[in-house]
This record gives sequence, structure tokens and C-alpha cells, in this order.
Amino acid sequence: MLETFRNVFKIKELRTRILFTLGILIVYRIGGHIPTPGIDGDALFRFFNQPGGGGTLFGLFDLFVGGAFTKATIFSLGIMPYISASIILQLLGPVVPHLQRLQKEGEEGRRKITQYTRYGTVLIAALQAYGTSVFLQSLNAQTGTMIVTNPGVGFQLLTMLTFTTGTIFIMWLGEKITERGIGNGISLIIFIGIVARIVPGVMGEIQKIVYDPSRIAGAIVIIALMIAVIASVIMVTRAQRRIPVQYAKRVVGRKVYGGQATHLPLSVNTAGVIPIIFAQSIMFAPQTLATFFPGSGIAQFLNTHFNFTSVLYNIIYGVVIVFFAFFYTAIVINPVQLADNMKSQGGFIPGKRPGKATANYIDKVLTRITLPGAIFFALIAVLPNFLMGYAGVRFYFGGTSVLILVGVALDTLQQIESHLLMRHYDGFIKKGKIRGRSY
Repeated sequence: MLETFRNVFKIKELRTRILFTLGILIVYRIGGHIPTPGIDGDALFRFFNQPGGGGTLFGLFDLFVGGAFTKATIFSLGIMPYISASIILQLLGPVVPHLQRLQKEGEEGRRKITQYTRYGTVLIAALQAYGTSVFLQSLNAQTGTMIVTNPGVGFQLLTMLTFTTGTIFIMWLGEKITERGIGNGISLIIFIGIVARIVPGVMGEIQKIVYDPSRIAGAIVIIALMIAVIASVIMVTRAQRRIPVQYAKRVVGRKVYGGQATHLPLSVNTAGVIPIIFAQSIMFAPQTLATFFPGSGIAQFLNTHFNFTSVLYNIIYGVVIVFFAFFYTAIVINPVQLADNMKSQGGFIPGKRPGKATANYIDKVLTRITLPGAIFFALIAVLPNFLMGYAGVRFYFGGTSVLILVGVALDTLQQIESHLLMRHYDGFIKKGKIRGRSY
């Protein structure tokens, strides 16, 4: 393993990409500590850390932004508005003719869709920033403390400008990581935010065990469960269904092409961590809406029924994960295109006619393997919510966190592995390879 890490830094391009990525992530973490003007960060932090203050969906949102929300920093909204804009455009893609045409125009069309996503990010970030400013002002009356020192229209406009600009800057950082760094930039930003919150939580639990040794048994059980969950997630993430493919012999001039047997690998988790991130972004919407109506019946209903420990929240969350798993898999893999490419190259699946029959068979297999995988990840994301309340763990290290951490780590390692193998170095795994996923 140590030799592999040395090999990583022997390759100039790979070394540059890794250092660039680390530099961008450091900039992101520094921005997560710059306070927003007009807010008493200490008072807000105390509010969220009092009993019940951080146990809402806001506490989970704070996990995704690396603790920036409870400190009211310039990066309080994180990258979630960008993800929400991406979701909206992808959902509109199949039904809006203009977006359908752009999706078929290749690189030029993708650039145009990216531009629309940026515009959508600005709009969503501005709306969320306004709702957050209204929520922060309402805390003055709730807590009796001047969390917002100078409430009013001026504070709302300043907060909207600050938070929206912060989100735009984070979006730019993520795009730069994807372009010039290693790994998927947006996923890595969420990854580092979760790590930033988990490390202090783990240290806090260790301190509690030191002062109260009776908690050791519970901690051992939780650690064993986490290891089992991580191992199962890695196993399912790397699982594949290999469809045998045979290529007929073709004679071109004096050369013979084809004739070999290979396979078509279909991953159980083709979409990677995208369904988890997308689903979590959707589930933040009710709490965002509640911030527009502080103290009203609507806000009370949303806060009660869309708390991450409520049954309704977890049922909807699981269903949305399954939906996005199928939705994103359909975007990534086109059975008709696969069948046509196979047919044009003289390939066929034994027992299946080339063309439509092959496409139907691939689609059937893809549906059968995606469904159990999606249900598995939905259960992993949902069940720890109940377990967390039973075990009394205060920091959020549930299924959503595990799925994102493991998925992003595997994808980043796969990209590093590809660079090493391309230059004839041994990768991180001596036997076999880390199977990547499309983003």
C-alpha cells in the first residue's frame, strides 16, 4: 500500500491533479469559517446545539455543508442549490422538446444545459437564502437572543447576496475539481463536508466513553454495525451482472476480426451516489419551505412530519431514492443504443436476436438488478435514522453519510487506479480492479 502511494506521487500529472484537488478543498473549508455579516454566530451555534435544536432536518443539512449552516458562514447553503437545479433540468429533459434537442447535440448541448443549470442555481440559492434570512430573524423572538443584530430588509438583501455568492463560488470550485483535479468535484465537496462534521462527532463520543466507561459496550456495537454496513455497501456497489456477448468472425482483406467471447458488465449500482444526493436534496425542500412561514401552522406541520426521524419522511425518502436510481440509470445506459452498437460490430447475445430483442433483454436485466440494489441503498439510508435514536448517538453518522462517503471514495480511488494502471503501475488492489461508476 505504501508503495502504491509513492507511485501516485511519481506521476507528475496525477500528482498535480491530487494537489490541485486538495488545494480547492482547503479553500472550501476556509470559506466554511468566514461569518456572514449581521449574525451572532455564537448565539446561533448555541441554539442549534441545545437539546432539540440540531435534531431536525436542519442538523442533517448542516452535515452536508460541513457545519457552515449552524455557524451562518458565507457557505451556509453549500452546493445543494446546484444539485436541486440539476435535478429539475434532468426531470424536465424528457418532457421539454428544447432540452431533448440539447441532450442530443453532444458537447455543445451539454454546455448549454450546464449554463441553464448555473442560472437555476442562482435562482434557487436566492430563494433559499431569503427563506433562511426570514428563519434567522424569527429566532430572535423564539430564543429571546439577538441572533440577528439588525433585522430588516437590509439584512435580508445582504444575506441573499452573501449566501448566493457563496453557493456560486462553491459551484465554480466543484467544476474546477472535475476539470483539473481528480474525482467528481460536486461529490467531493459534499464528501469533505460530511468528513468535517463526523470527525468532531467521533472525538466527542470518544470523550464521553473516557468519562463514562459504561458506554463502551454500546460504542462497540455501533462500530461493528458500521463496519458491516460499509462492507455490504462496498460489496453491492462493486457487484455486476455480466451478460455474455459473442462476436462473429469477419474477414476484411487478409485479416480476420471478431470471433471472441466477452461480456457486457452491468453494475447493480450504475447511478452511484447520485440517487442518494438527489433524494436528500429533494427532502430538504419541505424544511426550506417552512422557513418562509416561521411560526405558522404550515411550518409546524412540515417540521413535524418531515423531520428525519419521522415515519413519513423516511418512507418518502426511500421511495425517492429508488425512483432516482431507476431514473439516473435510464439516463446513463440506453439499451437500444447498446444493442445497435453491438449489432454494428457483429456482436450478439447467445439466444437473443440482434436489435430490438437484444435491447429488450438488456432492459429487462437492468431493471431486475437495479431494483434490489436501489431497495438495499434505500434501506441503508433509512434504517439508521431509527437506530440513531435508539442508540442515543447525537452526531449524524447514518446511512446517507455512509453511502456518500463510500461511493465517492470508491469513485475517486477508481480514477486514481486508472491513472496508475495506464502507466503500468500497480493499483491499490493487487487482485482485480476497482469498478468505477458513471456520473
